[in-house]
Amino acid sequence: MQVAGLDVRDLAREFRTPLLVMDESDFRYRAASFSAAFDNAGQGRVYYAAKAFLTSTIARWCIEEGLSIDVCTAGELACALRAGVPGDRLIMHGNNKSSDELGRALDARVGRIVIDSFEEIARLAFLAAERDVVADVLVRITVGVEAHTHEFIATAHEDQKFGFSLSGGSAFEAVRRIAALPSLRLVGLHSHIGSQIFDSAGFEVAAHRVVEFAASLSRDLGITVGELNLGGGMGIAYVDGDDPLNVADMASQLRRIVERECQASGLPMPTIAVEPGRAIVGPTTITVYEVGTVKPVELDQGQVRTYVSVDGGMSDNIRTALYDADYTVRLASRVSEAPAMLTRIVGKHCESGDIVVRDAWLPSDIAPGDLLALAATGAYCRPMASNYNYIPRPAVVAVRDGLPQVLLRRETEDDLFALDMGLGD
Repeated sequence: MQVAGLDVRDLAREFRTPLLVMDESDFRYRAASFSAAFDNAGQGRVYYAAKAFLTSTIARWCIEEGLSIDVCTAGELACALRAGVPGDRLIMHGNNKSSDELGRALDARVGRIVIDSFEEIARLAFLAAERDVVADVLVRITVGVEAHTHEFIATAHEDQKFGFSLSGGSAFEAVRRIAALPSLRLVGLHSHIGSQIFDSAGFEVAAHRVVEFAASLSRDLGITVGELNLGGGMGIAYVDGDDPLNVADMASQLRRIVERECQASGLPMPTIAVEPGRAIVGPTTITVYEVGTVKPVELDQGQVRTYVSVDGGMSDNIRTALYDADYTVRLASRVSEAPAMLTRIVGKHCESGDIVVRDAWLPSDIAPGDLLALAATGAYCRPMASNYNYIPRPAVVAVRDGLPQVLLRRETEDDLFALDMGLGD
C-alpha cells in the first residue's frame, strides 16, 4: 500500500507504528473544494472545524486554501494564532467560554464569537466594553432537529448543553439582550444539527425554523440577520454503503433551501457559513498498525472468532469504544491469496472494550508483523488520543509527492513523565 507515492512499510520503519499518515494533496483538494463550493461570489464562508484535527501546519494549509477556522478553546485559538492565522479568519465556539478565553479572543480580534448562554452575553459585553471594542457575535440556537446519528453526536435536539431554545423563547430573549448592549453586535444566527449527515433533509428543516425565527426578529425587534451559519456535520464514507453527498451538490442544495425559505418569509438572502471538519480531514488519513498477536477463540456451537491484536487501540482511536464507530481495514504490507476470515481487530490496552474494528474480513494467513491500515482516521482520532496505560501518542506524518513531513512527532517516555513532579530531575 502506498500513500502519495510512499510505501507504508517504509513509513512504518522510519516513524514506527501506530502511525497516522495523511495525504497532504488530498487535504488541500478537499479544503479548496469546500471553499469554491460555498464561496458563491463572496457570499459564503467556510470555517474548518479545528476540533476534528488541528496542528499549526494544518492551520496554514486551511488559510492557503481559502478557509477560515472554527476554534472552541483557548488551546485551539492559541494553535491557530501561533500558525499565523489572522483573527478575523476565526470563529470561536464553546458552551463554557471563560473570561480569560473570551478576553484572548477579543484581544486577537476574532471575527465571530458564538454566544451560547445568558451568562456569556453579560461576560462578553463587560470584557468588550472594558477594551472599548464592539464584538461581532452569532447566537447559537437549538432548532429541535435531531440528526440520524449516534445519540452522543446529534446536537440539535432540545435536551443538550448547547445553544438557546427556539421553543422556550430563550433564543429571542438572547437576541433582545444583545441588541440592548452597545459593546455587542449581532451579525447572525448559528445552528448545528449533528454529525455524519448524508443528505440535506435535516438541514432543510433546520433552515426553515432558523429563517422563521429570523423573520420574527425582523418583525418584532427590527433586526435583520445578515449571516446564517448552518454548522458542520457533513458525513464521510467509513465503510461500504456510506454514501455522502458531493460537496458542490451539498452547497447547492443548502443555498436553494435558504433562498426558498427567505423568499417565503420576505427576508433578504443572508451570507451562508458552514463548519466542516471531518468532511475535509477525515478521508485524508490512514492509521497503520503492526499485528502483534493472532488468537483464535472458540465460541458456542463450534464457531471460532479470531482476535487480531495491534500495537495501538483505544488510546489512538477511542471512537469505536465511544460511538460504536465502524471502519474499513486492509492488510497493507503484502498481497495475500489466502481465503478471508472474520476477525476482530483489538488494541493492546487492559480493557475488554478496546476494540478497533468489531468485524473485519482479513486474509486467514494474517500473522504477527503484518501491517494493517485503517481508513478515514483523520478526524477525531489523534485529537482525542490519550496516554492510557502510559502509551505514548502516535506520530502524524503528511506525505506529498513522495516526501514525508512530520506534523506531530511521536511522544516519548520522557514526554509521559515530564509532568510527574515526584520523579525529580
